[in-house]
Amino acid sequence: MLSVNSLRSFLTTSVTMAGALLLLAPLTAASPQEDGLSIAREVDRRDSGFSDFTAELRMILRNRHGEQSERSLRSSTLEVDSDGDKSLVIFDRPNDVKGTAFLTYSHKTGPDDQWLYLPALKRVKRIASNNKSGPFMGSEFAYEDISSQEVEKYTYKFIRSEKLNNMDCFVVERYPVDPKSGYTRQLTWIDKQNYLYQKIDFYDRKDELLKTLTYFNYKQYGGKYWRSEEMTMVNHQTGKSTTLQWRNYKFGNELSDRDFDQNSLKRAR
Repeated sequence: MLSVNSLRSFLTTSVTMAGALLLLAPLTAASPQEDGLSIAREVDRRDSGFSDFTAELRMILRNRHGEQSERSLRSSTLEVDSDGDKSLVIFDRPNDVKGTAFLTYSHKTGPDDQWLYLPALKRVKRIASNNKSGPFMGSEFAYEDISSQEVEKYTYKFIRSEKLNNMDCFVVERYPVDPKSGYTRQLTWIDKQNYLYQKIDFYDRKDELLKTLTYFNYKQYGGKYWRSEEMTMVNHQTGKSTTLQWRNYKFGNELSDRDFDQNSLKRAR
């Protein structure tokens, strides 16, 4: 996702016919925890193998009075089979944030590595693990929301099935493994047809509803990979919101690790 949709590692092991049938109808496990994990693994499996992609974004920030400001960004993501994905976000407009770049190395286990390049200071700032719950560039997305959402980052519990916007969905609760996460839990809605996240409710450290992320207008690329064209994060406690509008997705750009090293932050233009 920037979700932010921006942004996950995937399983590449082939699935036997029996295993595939189990994943397509995951509610056969012995417990709600196993059911929830099975659903999360199927979400992950269906998006594996994309290699890399780039996209352009429009970020719309709204305050509690409805006043808004906009930013233009570029994003690129590299799939890493043995670990979490690598991603780079570059701000192009307005001038006060132009050239700001944000690099993430997501990990399946342990804290993610994240760096922010600030052109005005001409320095790279490492984001400390205890600051991952802070707002990303003044938006309603936290730094931890920008990382790819690896299966191993959470434990899971299947809650129920229900309709959301006329779609049959699994409702799965997931609990961050990282003790420094800004969330106690997240309630997710995943459609049963394509296993795509449709909505996520985020609960703060007091276990009160903090934010809701809603996905809109999914499109399929290459006959396999689905991407949302719009994501909106609403902060229920402040009345603020941030919308990310994605366009010009391009897959198979032959990106490499060199495009995601720390020097790439300073090369960002």
